[in-house]
Amino acid sequence: MLKTHRLHLLVALAQTGSIASAARSLGCSAAAASEQLTALEQDTGAQLLERRPRSVRLTAAGELLVEHARRILADLETAAQAVAAAGAAGQARLRVGAFATAARRLAVPALATLRRRHPRLQLSFVEIEPEAALPAVRAGEIDLAVTHRYAGFAEPDLRALTQVPLFTEPLVLAVPAGLGPVEGSAVKLGAYAAADWVANRADQGFQAVTETAARLAGFEPRITCRVDSYHVVLDLVAAGMGVALVPRTAAAPRSGLRLLTVSAPRNLARNVQMTTRTADHSPAVAELSRELTRRAATIAAAKTAAR
Repeated sequence: MLKTHRLHLLVALAQTGSIASAARSLGCSAAAASEQLTALEQDTGAQLLERRPRSVRLTAAGELLVEHARRILADLETAAQAVAAAGAAGQARLRVGAFATAARRLAVPALATLRRRHPRLQLSFVEIEPEAALPAVRAGEIDLAVTHRYAGFAEPDLRALTQVPLFTEPLVLAVPAGLGPVEGSAVKLGAYAAADWVANRADQGFQAVTETAARLAGFEPRITCRVDSYHVVLDLVAAGMGVALVPRTAAAPRSGLRLLTVSAPRNLARNVQMTTRTADHSPAVAELSRELTRRAATIAAAKTAAR
């Protein structure tokens, strides 16, 4: 019989591309992960992995088992959620993830509200970026994630997932104070084709906003700094290390930089949404979804009133 923890390892390997990364994501050593994957091959009687000196790839049999494993693990998680849903929302388990900006403004305040309403609710939270959050929700490691993607860019894999919009925010160009026009001016991204760029760590896929926006403007950006935190992005821009695209809500005004509206390419924006498993009908997830929607509407109304 196939062991679920070995299936989790195989799915993690397919998502991360290496045994070491899969092991880290599941909290075990690379040696232990390799041993468990070998045992999985023995369980199935098939070669699942093609091991090379510095890499590993799935065989056709491995890819087939990954497809089945995802469904199996999702079904098992759905079964666990269904049992939890048999009780009240306050007696269930709820695992939540969000990227940093949304964590501070939305997820953590919403979780605090649920904690007050349901002291017996088993709550957990992890700060996680969308490219990792989507597979984590699908695999049943997180029940609800606040995620984002960029309007008009590549679509993520949303199989077995449901996304509900929360709000949309424009992207602005942060530039050093001595570079470019005055604060609030509208500029074309192509005017900064020769500049150094500060970007987030994703360099491909639906999170590669700097690369994608620059290519829409007709140039390949020269990225000299890659970081996770928008606070660090803005610090680097203020230090004269380059220019950067940042969401309006993450672009706190500070000395040493200017925030410019982007007129071309048009409609550069970040869509923020809740992501859950389509088959998950947990009362706790439903209640948190309502609280996040309420808070997002309040934030949007405050921004409208401030204009």
